[in-house]
Amino acid sequence: MVRERSGRVLAANLRALREKAGLSLSELARRSDIAKGTLSQLESGSGNPTLETVFSLSNALEVPVSSLLAEHGDPDAVLVRSADVEEFSGDAVDLRMLRRLDLSDATFELYDQRIRPGDKQYSDGHPGREHHIVTRGVLRLGPVDGPYELGPGDYVCFSADRPHSYEALGEETVTSVLLLEYPAGPIRAGRACSAAVRTRRA
Repeated sequence: MVRERSGRVLAANLRALREKAGLSLSELARRSDIAKGTLSQLESGSGNPTLETVFSLSNALEVPVSSLLAEHGDPDAVLVRSADVEEFSGDAVDLRMLRRLDLSDATFELYDQRIRPGDKQYSDGHPGREHHIVTRGVLRLGPVDGPYELGPGDYVCFSADRPHSYEALGEETVTSVLLLEYPAGPIRAGRACSAAVRTRRA
């Protein structure tokens, strides 16, 4: 099953990254604000992490999210079937990671993203930049002190190292493509976006 396989992948990656960083379970629990028992379950492959848990681990270990979720290997051609991809859910957002791309100066993660109406998804911030293209619905997202409003076909890029949020406007689920961009090497904050288009703020 997809969940069982993704659980095994996360367990192996989490354990390897923690050991590489020289962290005990207790220290990782402190840095990520995740209970030690929960971490132990995740490393055994029996946990069921939320979107918030995965991003907390990514920040604590200072690695891209895909370092936790992706299987190793980089074949010349990649086909991803929808039924084979694990979905991670937060308060309002469902994410499915489709691909990780490692280039000379950056690492990119490609996600299929859905934002459910009725709730807001908040992020305290994480290193890198976020690129969004809305394919259906109206989405308000970006820095909490100055969000953007996007409709179908609209694009926005913003530095993700400060608090930001996502909210579907209206009654339909918003579908969009999310591209997370990290600088090569240890992840760090503070990269600005080069504006190719102008977007409207809410």
